Amino acid sequence: MTEKKIRVLIAKPGLDGHDRGAKVVARALRDDGMEVIYTGLRQTPEMIAEAALQEDVDVVGLSILSGAHNALVPHVIAKLKENEQTDVVLFLGGIIPKDDTKTLLEQGVYKIYGPGTDTREVCKDIREAVKMKA
Repeated sequence: MTEKKIRVLIAKPGLDGHDRGAKVVARALRDDGMEVIYTGLRQTPEMIAEAALQEDVDVVGLSILSGAHNALVPHVIAKLKENEQTDVVLFLGGIIPKDDTKTLLEQGVYKIYGPGTDTREVCKDIREAVKMKA
């Protein structure tokens, strides 16, 4: 029997126009055997939650470089909860000040990655998180 592939949505919320990191992570996840949906730039929290629902994903990965993480991430979490997607694992990558990480993790982000993170670590963490949710 074939193992179900992990489905990951990679999203760029807000007005941030830099998506190289998101594309690198998306490619690494695909290379690791996961199904990846990339939403593209300038997504609203509503658009992200709706795409996660429509695509029936296991994981949502947000990439934020704009500094708007404290506004956008809680909104995405709220929208996922509104859609009863409490089993979706949320990861965050980008420029996130250390002072903000504790609060974001307490709000429901599973793990936060900064610039230079080894993509093998991201793949491993996603597999572990999904396995724990199962």
